[in-house]
Amino acid sequence: MAEPPVIVRIQAEDFNGEAEIAALTDGRTDIGAVVSFTGLCRADGDSLAALELEHYPGMAEAQIRRIAQEACRRWPLYGVLAIHRFGKIAPGEQIVLVAATSAHRQAAFDGANFMMDFLKTEAPFWKKEHWVDGSAGEWVSAKDADDEAKKRWAER
Repeated sequence: MAEPPVIVRIQAEDFNGEAEIAALTDGRTDIGAVVSFTGLCRADGDSLAALELEHYPGMAEAQIRRIAQEACRRWPLYGVLAIHRFGKIAPGEQIVLVAATSAHRQAAFDGANFMMDFLKTEAPFWKKEHWVDGSAGEWVSAKDADDEAKKRWAER
């Protein structure tokens, strides 16, 4: 059996999630489930003007690809997609899209969830908050909750 398609992109431009998923499933009558997650920039009240995301080019794509390929090894996925933006992103704008396809829903749910948990903790991205008063905050530290979410996959 051929390896499932693994699509990984890191880009400054916004994306159209519906079009991306349509391209992932185009012509595929064997797919019975598509699970996707779209992460948005939160406003943090009315004080956040933008979230600045930087990445390590080449390394970030390679790490996300490894995460997606691991999801395909763990579950019977028919294709996966991960798009992550960089640059300044305003509240309400899209940051990330992860999608997994399979014959059945549980594999697609698990695959997408796994990819997102590992993307949050393993992909080399850095976040900085920019405030409406024109000031810039510190670079944001990783959250303990993200590390905890990742730990559950060690048991599976």
